[in-house]
Amino acid sequence: MTRTVALVADRVGWEERHLIDTAAGIGLHIEWVNDESLALGDQDAAALRDHAAVLVRSRSYTRGGLIATLTEAARIRTLNTASAIHACENKLTLRAQLRAAGVPVPDFRLVLSRRDFEKALTELPPPVVLKPVFGGMGKRVTLLRDADSAQSVYDYVEDLGHGFEQASLVEPYLASGTSLRCFTVGRETVAIAEFRSAGTDWRSNAALGNRNRAVDPDPEVRKTVDGVLDVLGPGIYGIDLFATPDGYVVNEVNHAPAFKAVASATGVDIAAAVARYVQEETG
Repeated sequence: MTRTVALVADRVGWEERHLIDTAAGIGLHIEWVNDESLALGDQDAAALRDHAAVLVRSRSYTRGGLIATLTEAARIRTLNTASAIHACENKLTLRAQLRAAGVPVPDFRLVLSRRDFEKALTELPPPVVLKPVFGGMGKRVTLLRDADSAQSVYDYVEDLGHGFEQASLVEPYLASGTSLRCFTVGRETVAIAEFRSAGTDWRSNAALGNRNRAVDPDPEVRKTVDGVLDVLGPGIYGIDLFATPDGYVVNEVNHAPAFKAVASATGVDIAAAVARYVQEETG
């Protein structure tokens, strides 16, 4: 049986289809494996044993790390590593690890209750951003411009069904309206795009379809990205930076990053870079 690379994801989106098609052109066979159909847990990870490697692109903020943990335990090459995916899935874990390594991150407070929230607002006065510890694509990220409305907004957090969903971070609002998405493959930054909020939406996430343009990396950006890679290890990441008066800070790192917007803004064939990296890592 020909051994292939399993692209583990909940669906085949633009990025996954582009990766599969591009890999075929360099002699690498990548096939989609639905992350809902594996039932992993046997010692040999039989559902994935016939694959030379596993490329984890689950959008879920729980599935990716769980699957990577079991495939690594079965000694199947896993991209990215389980430890890196677990860190990226949890904004608090990631920020704690980066800060301990001297990589700049925004100031923040962990909020697990109304009392936490009120204390956070005294230490970090509005405007602030309230965001879930687990989540991405800008979902449930809320700008709180004043203390009066903040309490009403937190009512909605309290109504969420589980503590997993309620766990949040409060951080200062960095009002530039722009962010940098640095796309890394291995230890190389292959593309950088600036995303700027458009219309009435203050968020600059690529997933929200905001304006973007290619930018050249400066030494500070390279140093910050290298610091992230020193912590997480080489891999395929979307590293999001915010500019502040004191320099760049790392907002978050995506372990299964979308790249359609970055590729469009920069003209870089990101799928080819990823396919070559996977081929090298499985050769």
